[in-house]
Amino acid sequence: MEILYITLITILAGGVGTLTGFGTSTIMVPVLLFFLPLPQTLLLVGIIHWFGDIWKILFFRKGFQWKLILTFGAAGIIASFLGANIVLSISEILLSRILGGFFVLYVLFLFYNPTFKIPRRSTTAVTGGALSGFLAGVFGVGGAVRSMFLSAYDLPKAVYIATAGAIAFFIDITRITTYLVNGIRLEESYLWGLLLFIPASLAGAALAKKVIDRIPQEQFRRVIAVFLFVVGVKFLIFP
Repeated sequence: MEILYITLITILAGGVGTLTGFGTSTIMVPVLLFFLPLPQTLLLVGIIHWFGDIWKILFFRKGFQWKLILTFGAAGIIASFLGANIVLSISEILLSRILGGFFVLYVLFLFYNPTFKIPRRSTTAVTGGALSGFLAGVFGVGGAVRSMFLSAYDLPKAVYIATAGAIAFFIDITRITTYLVNGIRLEESYLWGLLLFIPASLAGAALAKKVIDRIPQEQFRRVIAVFLFVVGVKFLIFP
């Protein structure tokens, strides 16, 4: 039954993750912690998340902005490596609550300043990449930080999702490799379960693409803000 539950949650998480550019790990990590210790949870969700990155790239490949991907991604890869190496030595609860409060304040700020945009500078991309990579390595939810920065650029839908997917693709490779090098392994039943989890993530991404195509560009940033607010409240109350 565990495999079935994880498959169903993968479809949901894959859809949300594609729609918003983040959220797969935010949904899956708390659920999988009922079945697995944190290190194995991060590894399994990381693998599923990596395939989700591939689906974003394939579905929205026309939206690539390579300069942003490389600037954001390079910082994210380094920070992800550092985060994955200290995953068992940092207070996840404290970090979650700080992050949650920051998201809530950020969305409230956007509510009162709807035209706010982050300057498209290399320093901004490096900062966003480093923060998202570090948090992805520590407890697998760096996507929300990455999306906060990317949504502030007010990018077109396809550019936003393709860029988020490509950046996460490289960060996920780094953290998955680091988990494996540090000796984290999955039980055989979960390895076989990937035969269901991976197609399930594709199904969720395909459904999300149909929804995205129907959302007007001018409303897309608001959709991201709503999800960021929900994630922020979740981190504050249920870290």
